[in-house]
Amino acid sequence: MRLLEAEGYQVLRARDAGLATASDEDLLAFAYQNGYTLITRDKGFGQFVFSRDEPHSGIILLRIEPKTLTEVHKELLRFLREHTESEIRCLFVVIEPGRHRIRRRGG
Repeated sequence: MRLLEAEGYQVLRARDAGLATASDEDLLAFAYQNGYTLITRDKGFGQFVFSRDEPHSGIILLRIEPKTLTEVHKELLRFLREHTESEIRCLFVVIEPGRHRIRRRGG
């Protein structure tokens, strides 16, 4: 997430928080308890939110393939510039090349 750090965003990696081997449930709980938006490539977090209704402080799912990395990064930065931190709370956002989709909990 050097890209985000270079843009001035505060980034805490799971490994730096001592959570390198934590379960997805523990990562989600840690992020929620600390008010962090979770940025991931793991589609499984959608199940926690939409099937189990787990609380969260915002999840951004990056749909990246090697050939689309630059496009996804551009879209991520565009999304973050267009939305405030408070707007992102409780959203599940899917970032893809050239577009993003926003889903709210319960809908």
